[in-house]
Amino acid sequence: MALEKLRSAWEDILTPLLDSLSGVKPSTVTWVALPIGLLGGLAVLTAEYSSFGANMLFGGGILIIFAMILDGLDGPLARKYGNVTRWGDYLDHTFDRILDAFWILCIAGSVFVGDLTLGLFAALLTLLGSYMGTQAQAVAGSRNYRGFSRADRTILMIVAIFLTGFFIHLGVGDFGMLPGILDHIPINPMSVIVLISTFGGLWTFIVRFQQAKSEITRIDLEDPLPQSIQSSEDE
Repeated sequence: MALEKLRSAWEDILTPLLDSLSGVKPSTVTWVALPIGLLGGLAVLTAEYSSFGANMLFGGGILIIFAMILDGLDGPLARKYGNVTRWGDYLDHTFDRILDAFWILCIAGSVFVGDLTLGLFAALLTLLGSYMGTQAQAVAGSRNYRGFSRADRTILMIVAIFLTGFFIHLGVGDFGMLPGILDHIPINPMSVIVLISTFGGLWTFIVRFQQAKSEITRIDLEDPLPQSIQSSEDE
């Protein structure tokens, strides 16, 4: 979506930093981003309704931001110095999926939401949406970024984490409870982002599935795969 269009601008901003990282392997940046992101999620998971808990949310949000910056750095670094590899791309996508699911689970399992089952459902749909993009790339050769992108989801998640921390310091409580079968979940920025991730993942899955279907069908018509036809002697 909108934030995906800023990729080229982001790489322009990174140019001075990339110039100073000529001796750093892109895979090193990818590996460093993973534990930082995991620590950020754990900080959110263990935060409580207190001033100290609010500060933990701020710390967790900062760590997640740092992990995202590193995640946006390894690709440009690899392209700038000619270190683009299939393994690097594979590693980057794998760690992205790990952090995507982990962050949602940490938010849903925290005291601010308190429903790990909803978190598992949101994580599953998020992974399915991402899978449609990477699978389209594997089959059709082009990445599908339509729907609710990772950048959009992560920015909203960070905003929700910081908002919750600010609300705690300001003495602002929850805004009631969710309706229906979710009536045990309080309404606050953290629970809202879990719901957004759930429905956004489902929407992304549907949109990317339809787009991939159209693209792959067109490729099949233009360049059919070799067909193996059994002869009568083999029957």
